[in-house]
Amino acid sequence: MGLADYFALDDHDTDVRTETLAGVTTFFAMSYIVLVNPATLGQAISIPGYTGDQVQQMLAVVTILSAFVATTVMALYANRPFAQAPGLGLNAFFAYTVVIGLGIPWQVALAAVFVEGIIFILLTAAGARKAIIRAFPEPVKLAVGAGIGGFLALIGLQEMGVVAADQATMVTLGQIATDPAATLAVAGLFFTLALYARGVPGSIVVGILGTTVAAYVIEWAGVVAPGTLTTSITGAQYDITPLAGAFVDGLVGAPAEGIDVFAFALIVFTFFFVDFFDTAGTLVGVGQVAGFLDEDGNFPDIDKPLMADAIGTTVGSMLGTSTVTTYIESATGVEEGGRTGLTALVVALLFLASLVVVPLAAIVPLYASHIALVVVGVIMLANVTDVAWDDMTYAIPAGLTVFVMPFTYNIGYGIAAGIVSYPVVKVAVGEYDEVSAGQWLLALAFVVYFYVRTSGTLAAAV
Repeated sequence: MGLADYFALDDHDTDVRTETLAGVTTFFAMSYIVLVNPATLGQAISIPGYTGDQVQQMLAVVTILSAFVATTVMALYANRPFAQAPGLGLNAFFAYTVVIGLGIPWQVALAAVFVEGIIFILLTAAGARKAIIRAFPEPVKLAVGAGIGGFLALIGLQEMGVVAADQATMVTLGQIATDPAATLAVAGLFFTLALYARGVPGSIVVGILGTTVAAYVIEWAGVVAPGTLTTSITGAQYDITPLAGAFVDGLVGAPAEGIDVFAFALIVFTFFFVDFFDTAGTLVGVGQVAGFLDEDGNFPDIDKPLMADAIGTTVGSMLGTSTVTTYIESATGVEEGGRTGLTALVVALLFLASLVVVPLAAIVPLYASHIALVVVGVIMLANVTDVAWDDMTYAIPAGLTVFVMPFTYNIGYGIAAGIVSYPVVKVAVGEYDEVSAGQWLLALAFVVYFYVRTSGTLAAAV
């Protein structure tokens, strides 16, 4: 059986050339994660006996392998043109909120991601995830991406030195003119945005690497002192044994860290909600671009891509990375005509080939790698254009979803705010009959979530 027959290319009115081009396009659009994921997780993961550079290179290998496995499953099992990798926003939640913010050992956080993946596999097999996706309110679904985009942009701008803390106003403009790293980061950001606007393939990667090269050239020319803009370069580190299987240490070691079953369950609960709605929004959003949705706005056979996503999360946690999810950048390949799993297979193979660039992960400064977060944040704002802003029962849940995420530095709060407010405003205008039982249950579940995250219950438990 050839590729055309296996992936049913004729049934989807496509061919090998089109699918290959689509796969290359998707890979270039999302390949920045090979640089950004290690930079993000590297701030939360430290391993005795290894330098920060070596840990970042381990994380780069793990990022690539998890993307390869997950996307291959999507290609061969689900036969959809969706690519997967450790998710932006989800890795930030793992690093900044759970590990750094709550002080949870990173091994325990990986264990929570593993348990979350197993739960997703079971729920997907039972058809529960599909039912829940069909239940959550449309305005929230349309606004989640923009909210996550705002959150990512804030993180990126902070690391670039554009946004700084201020005692009086909470945040303010950083000292860009007097901080060489901030100056270069801003220049790199505009360079990257210009490339993206012109439709240059791989513009984000080109922007990150271009900024990095500029940093080394500036130091080499003696404009600034060595070490001002760059980090040290070490030999390649492909041994991932300190990361692979660390989730087991997290499972058995949680009690020793004072984390009981209830506290661990709360961590899993939090990961679950953040990942669930991120994945659901991406699949539905990209599925809409690809023309996969039916006349009722539902995604036929969504269980298969959901299962691929669940397997990706589970395998990723076993290898040593945060939640693996379906990438919104898959839309770039879809726009090139990708309609089957062959597109995803091409992406998977390109990820595997990218193992040769692992040493680059350690030489890219954080301010350069975080340019991607700002660019992707801007791109993700496009999701709000489909919201019916002239209808207050749509505008309020969507607006709260978008605003609450970055302003509280928490993805889960934004999702919860939108879902809880939807039935409230619907009842207020007398449209209570438009709120389904499932939406009431979701709102109730998020009230519990709000309580857990704002009452100190989670922090007290851990």
